[in-house]
Amino acid sequence: MKKKSPPATIRKAPFIVIFIFLVLGAVGISLGEPSRVLEQAKQICLSCIGIG
Repeated sequence: MKKKSPPATIRKAPFIVIFIFLVLGAVGISLGEPSRVLEQAKQICLSCIGIG
């Protein structure tokens, strides 16, 4: 007789973590964080070059 393998279980933790990251990403985008980050990066680059 062949042994039956147990049914595959789906782990829930990775899906919960991905969902939390997506929610936090959406909140950050709605608050305008990408434009703020790009503005700060531009200022840092200009100061490194010696222009600003």
